[in-house]
Amino acid sequence: MEKEKINNLKIFREKRLISKTELAREAEISLVTLDRIEKGYDCRLSTKRKIIEALGLDFEDTKEVFPENN
Repeated sequence: MEKEKINNLKIFREKRLISKTELAREAEISLVTLDRIEKGYDCRLSTKRKIIEALGLDFEDTKEVFPENN
């Protein structure tokens, strides 16, 4: 079983008033994947990049969204 990790993805998404469905579509990932990531499951760096870009952030902001993973 994967170890859950803390991230701030849900906080960043909600601050931007973006639904999970909208963010998943913009990031070109499945809603199930996004839900798992918000719950703290790990994901690939390429998936993190897609999410960061879909949120309108810069790659440098990755550590703010996924602090424990960097």
